[in-house]
Amino acid sequence: MLRENLPDLADLELVATVAEKAVGVKQLLRDVARDYAPVVFANSLGAEDMVLTDMIWGEDLGIDIFSLDTGRLPAETYELMARAERRYGRRMEVFAPRHDSVQEFVATHGINGFYDSVEARKACCHTRKIEPLQRALAGKQAWITGLRAAQSPTRDKLKTVAFDHANKLVKISPLADWSEREVWVYLRANNVPYNALHDRGYPSIGCAPCTRAIQPGEDVRAGRWWWESADTKECGLHRRPDGTFVRASAEANLGDAEVKAPSGAGRSQNEETKECGLHLVDGELVRAPKVGADGTAEAA
Repeated sequence: MLRENLPDLADLELVATVAEKAVGVKQLLRDVARDYAPVVFANSLGAEDMVLTDMIWGEDLGIDIFSLDTGRLPAETYELMARAERRYGRRMEVFAPRHDSVQEFVATHGINGFYDSVEARKACCHTRKIEPLQRALAGKQAWITGLRAAQSPTRDKLKTVAFDHANKLVKISPLADWSEREVWVYLRANNVPYNALHDRGYPSIGCAPCTRAIQPGEDVRAGRWWWESADTKECGLHRRPDGTFVRASAEANLGDAEVKAPSGAGRSQNEETKECGLHLVDGELVRAPKVGADGTAEAA
């Protein structure tokens, strides 16, 4: 959020609303930790993720936290990781890309080849994000993300709980219905550490070469893969198995599987390409039987 747009903590109604929503999120996280163990939180160290980090570590909820080190993150992101670990006295697990895969990408596309085409950019995201994510999620029943529905057109129909068919586990986005202002009220009211780049016009932060500051009036994710068009700006972490993206239509459909909620360089590219592949999702929340280890819904 741009500094001039930061919410005023003197707005007591907004502060109270955020506090109430935070109680609900913490309860959801407790329920998830109980019902879907082992569950893990994928922390990209964005503002939303720091809200969840404060809740998970601050409340000692028993949920492991990991982060993906792509090898090309901004220095400020590494500094935040160290600051958070000092603040909470915890250590998050870090997954890095495989050296041979990075070497192969650079040999094929060049050191900054991701600027040259959508295909090359997706290949880079797959090497540096998707494959490490798959290792991080191995053996887990569910994963937690800091996604919000309002972040971009590709996330407009985001649901709090859905079944991730690509990774064959449940995906929980506790802040799906939070606004950017609510996120920042929580951070400021609770003195939660956040990335210094947020104060320099970076509301959304990824790898250093693929992120720029935004201008007043631009979408919050306009600085991500800024040479591409808005509807495709995702790395692929939040995509369906068929390669399409979750966007504003009736596409959020579980199909056969139902998920039970827990009991309590400037080249123009096509609109359909801006995802990295990390969030391959198919579905919306349907209160139904719990998901089994084989990815199918168990009988009620």
